[in-house]
Amino acid sequence: MSQPESTTATDGGGIPSNNDDGEVTLDQIIPCWNDADYRYSYENEDPSNQSTLLANPLTKSSGGESSGNRLLSKFPVDLEVNSKIYLWGGHPWNLKVDAVVNSTNESLDEAHTSPGLAAAAGPGLAEECATLGGCRTGMAKITNAYNLPSRRVIHTVGPKYAVKYHTAAENTLSHCYRSCLELLIDDGLESIAMGCIYTESKNYPREPAAHVAIRTVRRFVEKQKDKIKAVVFCMTTTTDTEIYKRLLPLYFPRDKQEEEIAIAKLPADVGDENGETVIDERKIRIKPLPNLKMNSPRSPRTSVDLCSTDVGLSTRSSSYLDSYLDPAFMSPIKDPDQQRKEQWEKAAAQAQSGFNFLSLLGYGDLSGSPLSAPEEYSLHSRYLAKANSLNLSDIAEMKIIYRGGVDSEGHPVMVVVGAHFLLRCMDLERFVMFVIKEFEPIIQKPFSLVYFHSAAALQPQPDLGWMKRLQQILGRKLQRNLHAIYILHPNIGLKSAILGLQVFVNEVVWKKVIYVDRLIQLFGYVPREHLTIPDFVFQHDLEVNGGKGVIVDPRPKP
Repeated sequence: MSQPESTTATDGGGIPSNNDDGEVTLDQIIPCWNDADYRYSYENEDPSNQSTLLANPLTKSSGGESSGNRLLSKFPVDLEVNSKIYLWGGHPWNLKVDAVVNSTNESLDEAHTSPGLAAAAGPGLAEECATLGGCRTGMAKITNAYNLPSRRVIHTVGPKYAVKYHTAAENTLSHCYRSCLELLIDDGLESIAMGCIYTESKNYPREPAAHVAIRTVRRFVEKQKDKIKAVVFCMTTTTDTEIYKRLLPLYFPRDKQEEEIAIAKLPADVGDENGETVIDERKIRIKPLPNLKMNSPRSPRTSVDLCSTDVGLSTRSSSYLDSYLDPAFMSPIKDPDQQRKEQWEKAAAQAQSGFNFLSLLGYGDLSGSPLSAPEEYSLHSRYLAKANSLNLSDIAEMKIIYRGGVDSEGHPVMVVVGAHFLLRCMDLERFVMFVIKEFEPIIQKPFSLVYFHSAAALQPQPDLGWMKRLQQILGRKLQRNLHAIYILHPNIGLKSAILGLQVFVNEVVWKKVIYVDRLIQLFGYVPREHLTIPDFVFQHDLEVNGGKGVIVDPRPKP
C-alpha cells in the first residue's frame, strides 16, 4: 500500500508520525521496528541523563547473566518478535488496528480519559463505559470503538507513583500492559496501539515507566508470537519519543551489536518472565510436608502447639494437620457461569415442585430478578471467552444459525432455521455458547433476524424460560441493536409463544416481530440473493400457500 504524504510523515529521527489526524493503517507505518534504519548512538550519551530513580536497592547484579566468562543477554535478538513492534508518532485512535488502549481512571470517566479519544469515538463510548461498573487500577476492560477506525477500545487504569512504593507501582503498571494484551487475545484480535499509560498527573517518572512498558510487552510477545500481529507504541511528545528510541534497542535488539550494548546498558532489575519486579526477600517460601506414615499415633490436641518451624512440622502427620484446616478455606471457588446455571436449574426445579401457572402453560420458569448492566456484561464476556476456546463445529454443521447478507435497509442478517433445532440430541449449553459467538460480530450495530418456522412444529422447541436466559446472556446490546425479527410461516402456537415473550420476558425486543406468511413477502424485507434458504422451506411454502404467490427454488436439481 502506498503511503499518502498528507497522512504520515517522519520526525527528525525517522520515526513515522501523524500530521493531520487522518486514519492510518499498519501498512502506512513503515517500517516496523525490525526493519527500521534508525540507530541510537550510545557513545554520545550523557551519563547524567540516565535515570536511576527507580533502581532496585535490593538488586546488585548486572543486566546480563554470566556463563563462564561470557555474559548472556536476557533479551536476545528475535527477529520474529521485532517484526511485530512499531514506533509511531501520533495518537493511537487514528490507527486502523484491532484495538487501541485508553488510559483512564477507575470510574472510566470521560473527563479523565486519553485526551481526544472520547471526542473521536463519539457519545456511544461513554455510554457503554457507564455500564461497566468501573475498572480497578492495574486492570483493563474492553468496549466497542464506535466512530474510531479500530474495532475495540481497551480501557486501563495506571497506578499512582511514590518513591517509597516504587516496586508496587512498577508491578501495577506492568499488569496494565499485560491485561491489555491478554484482553486483545481473549477477544480474538491481533493488533493493538498503545500510548503511555503512565501519566504525569500520577507523578510517574517517564523513563522508568518506559522500561516497565517495553519489557512487559517484550515478555508477552515472546510467549504469544502466533497470536499477535502488531504492537504499536504511540508517542505524542518529543520527550517520550526520544526515550523510546533509546530504550527499544535494549529490549528489542535487531543485531548482535545492539544485543551486546544492551547487556551493559540494561538496568540491574529487568523483571521476571512477565516483566514484573521480584524481590527475593519478599518471596513466600513453601516447603512440602514430610512424607510421614498415616498410621502414626495422634498426640492429644491439648498438648500440641502448631509451630511453623521444620521441627514442629516433622512431628505431625498430614492427617493431623487436616483437622486444623478450615474446609471452606480449602474448597475451590466455583465457576461463576456454573453457579448461574445451577441457580437457573434450582429455580426451575422449585417451579416444578410447586404451583406455577406459567409452567403449566409450557412457558417454563420465568422467575428471577433481571440482571444489572455490569452483571450482563460480565456474564456475556465469560460465555464469549469460553465459546472462543471451544471447538463448536458440530453445532455449526447443524445449520441452525448462520449469517445471511443484508436486509433492504442495509442491516446485517442472521438466519435461524427452527426445523434444524433438534432438542433431543443437542447440548443446550454448547448451543448457547455457539449463539453468543455467532452473534458477537453483528450485535455491535443494528441488525435483523430471519426465522424460518417452516415445518418447525414437528420438532420440540425450548421453553420461554430458556429464551429468557439466552437473552440475559446476550444483554442490552440485543435490545438496543435488534432492528427487526422476520418470522416466516408462523402458526398459532408460535404466535402465542411470542405473545408470552412480549409479556413475560422483554416487550421491547419481541414487539419487533414481523410475521411473514409467504416467501415472496419476505423478499420485500430481505432481498432474495442475501438469503440461503433450505430446500424444505420452498416445499413448505408451496404446501401452505397452495400455489398462490409461490416462490420456487431456482437452484438446479442434482
